[in-house]
Amino acid sequence: MPDHYNVLFLCTGNSARSILAECILNHKGGERFTAFSAGSHPSGQPRPEALRLLAAKGISTASARSKSWDEFSAPDAPQLDLIFTVCDNAANEQCPFWPGAPLTVHWGIPDPAAVQGSEAEVMAAFLKAFSTLERRMDRLLALPVASLTREALADELRALALL
Repeated sequence: MPDHYNVLFLCTGNSARSILAECILNHKGGERFTAFSAGSHPSGQPRPEALRLLAAKGISTASARSKSWDEFSAPDAPQLDLIFTVCDNAANEQCPFWPGAPLTVHWGIPDPAAVQGSEAEVMAAFLKAFSTLERRMDRLLALPVASLTREALADELRALALL
């Protein structure tokens, strides 16, 4: 594995979970990781709850935009090293061909955008998704990625989905 990793987070709408994941990893990943997000059927804009939560946590949302995963299968797309599906729909969909055969792992997170209820209940769902993703990112950042075999890394990343 290289010293720098391009990571893509996929979800169907690319409006909440994948946006949270992209921004968290870009914030915490330093020079080792560059994160992107995309969706199979992008909603067109990030959820305002996700953007508010990230801002409240001091995390930049400058790169946050809802986009199609087709952008990352184009010839001029960044070479991807890791792909995480963060919703069950995206994990079960037929994905585009990813040049370079990046390692793909499923990190299912309940959809906070699907929560119905008061503003407090909706924000609690977004906070839960954020906290789960942040915990997984912290563990990802602690892994000696460069020294692991592809199989060992896949095992470690799948184990993080249980956190």
